[in-house]
Amino acid sequence: MTTLLDIMDRHGRLHADANGIATTPIPGVMFFRVTSPSGVSHAIARPLVCLVVQGAKQVTMGGRDFPLRAGESLLITADVPIVSQITRASHAAPYVSLVLELDLAIVAELAREMEPALAGAADPVRVDPTDGEVAGAALRLLHLLDRPGALPVLQAALIREMHYWLLAGRHGAAIRRLGWPDSHAQRIGRAVALLRAEFAKPLPVNRLAEVAGMSVSTFHQHFRAVTSLSPLQFQKQLRLIEARRLMAAEGVSASLAAFAVGYESVPQFTREYGRLFGAPPVRDVKAAREQMRAA
Repeated sequence: MTTLLDIMDRHGRLHADANGIATTPIPGVMFFRVTSPSGVSHAIARPLVCLVVQGAKQVTMGGRDFPLRAGESLLITADVPIVSQITRASHAAPYVSLVLELDLAIVAELAREMEPALAGAADPVRVDPTDGEVAGAALRLLHLLDRPGALPVLQAALIREMHYWLLAGRHGAAIRRLGWPDSHAQRIGRAVALLRAEFAKPLPVNRLAEVAGMSVSTFHQHFRAVTSLSPLQFQKQLRLIEARRLMAAEGVSASLAAFAVGYESVPQFTREYGRLFGAPPVRDVKAAREQMRAA
């Protein structure tokens, strides 16, 4: 019988890029196939679930470490900064994981139809054993990659089923908060979407607060509660993460990367880059490239 690992390993060998990322024609679904332990990666994660089917990874958020092994799932229910590193992977047994970005429209629709959930922990990041129902729906969904004619007809129902089992699981209450109409999470999400779209531009906090439908002081309070960062810190991390990608993946110089993401001062960019990534841009990118060549 074909397993989730069989499908992902085969498609990963054919379609994964140099970073081990394999996109799919299914909206919001991608997977990773990585053949060696990785360096440290910084990101501001979107709400998602990550099912690890082989290998191991460690995720850090807010000073807490979340080891993640085969048979476990990482659930992120807010736009939060994370640091991650693949810790177990080899050519014989690659690190393989499936990522599904949570669709807030589906969450809201299902939450209206389902029984109320018991209150649960509000932590934005957690790791638990993968529910069998979630894994089963994921397997049926990825089977469609070999049946392109069936994909547009059946994928929506299977993505909805995965969301259903996540909502029905132990962390359903935390996920449902993402879909509550006009909730704090929804309002902050509108401001986060603007920050992601226009991070390279000056974004006055009063404009962000207006998008969220809050006063400036209330917006500051709820933004930090949801994301663990201030709006300025959030924008700064988006800029620095994109600058790192431009330098490492596209060979852009540090000064051009700084200007491309909205910095007006290269020395300021260099200082803030070093504080986030632990080394100045040139040295950090050189180390990252050497590690990729070694891998």
